[in-house]
Amino acid sequence: MSAEAEGGAQSAGGRSRIRIAGAIAGIGSGLTKVGVGHGFDTIKTRLQCAPPGMYNGALDCLMKTIRNESVLALYKGASPPAVGWAMVDSVLLGSLHNYRLLLLRNGMTEPVPDSTSSDDRRLTLFAHGLAGLAAGCTSAFVSHPFELLKVKLQLQMQRSSKDRQFKGPIDCARQVVRAQGPLGLWRGLASGILFRTNFFWMFGSVEVLMRTFSKLNGTRYEMGTGMSTFFAGGLASFTFWFFAMPFDNVKNRILMAPLDAPKRSPLEISRTIYRTVGLRGFYSGMVPVLLRAFPVNSCALFVYEGLMRLMNAEKHHEFKNEQDAESGRDISISMV
Repeated sequence: MSAEAEGGAQSAGGRSRIRIAGAIAGIGSGLTKVGVGHGFDTIKTRLQCAPPGMYNGALDCLMKTIRNESVLALYKGASPPAVGWAMVDSVLLGSLHNYRLLLLRNGMTEPVPDSTSSDDRRLTLFAHGLAGLAAGCTSAFVSHPFELLKVKLQLQMQRSSKDRQFKGPIDCARQVVRAQGPLGLWRGLASGILFRTNFFWMFGSVEVLMRTFSKLNGTRYEMGTGMSTFFAGGLASFTFWFFAMPFDNVKNRILMAPLDAPKRSPLEISRTIYRTVGLRGFYSGMVPVLLRAFPVNSCALFVYEGLMRLMNAEKHHEFKNEQDAESGRDISISMV
């Protein structure tokens, strides 16, 4: 996988590193996700938040949306994530690397198999997952306002913009702040943090898959680094969504609430979903998510890797020791 390139800066305590290539590549990754996946996301959000019986599955939701509002309705609310995901992916990838360094320095490592040196060590699988969890929680503070605006805009089903409550993302943000104050943009943040803890499964799964693919080296099924990361990113996203989908349903139902509605906790929303729809309600919208997951994450990773190569970012498979980590050679992958 691509490693994050870095620029150096001197400080009194020694050399500090400013990693910028991964953040820049993350911007391209975030924009790719919106272009490829936003239509799927609109269908998913509507299935999650619609009254029972309004849609008879994902295809019915798609057809009704296009018939009643035009095909462009699939990209309602695309502006906030177009800006937001670029920022979120930069924060996610940047913090992911630093959390890995922190865990590496604190001994969450294991020997590298088949290494000729006893000093070669790598992060454990649990450490990769833990770094992903921490990075996900960190990025939640950036992603949540954009998520809130996206959901509110996606759920406007009027064909004419004149009939919609929110005329666009700026107007939506203005109305939220007017009704709830500046912190209203972070209302329901707890649900966003809970959702993003599931990056534990994403980055843990990526590492499991990469280690599995590496065992094919020397066989007829050997894959290059690019092909391995392509499939690892796409397949790991299925694991992510299996665990994350219930949290996503709860989060979106909190974000869809009218501006004058009282606050409701994730636990309250969970009880409501279970009481009205049952366990299957926590997986509403799963079909468009599964259709979206592989192409979105594979394409995002393809763009990410391409930008890293364009910036001559160094390539390395995994952490070997703290010196390699400090030089910027680690696994970095864009996600969901």
